[in-house]
Amino acid sequence: MATVITWKIENLDRKTADGFVTTAHWRVTAVDGDFSATIYSTASWAEDSPPAIPYANLTEAEVLNWVWASGVDKDAAEQALADNIALQKNPVQANGVPW
Repeated sequence: MATVITWKIENLDRKTADGFVTTAHWRVTAVDGDFSATIYSTASWAEDSPPAIPYANLTEAEVLNWVWASGVDKDAAEQALADNIALQKNPVQANGVPW
């Protein structure tokens, strides 16, 4: 079964005066059958960084592009999730007692 990776903007922080988005709260999730892994974080930028798009006209795809442009390494995040799922499938450590 192929791993399904989903990027999602969970929330945005914005200035009420002009609607400028200052921070995006994002999550990326990988699911492979019964196994899953997730990363949740934030990305911020200065007022002159993303283009001025009215808040009401923003799309999730546009904000995700801002997240990646702000320094979030998309490929590294997805690889970390793949590595996590690989360890779930083939653990290298265990705990418990023998009795």
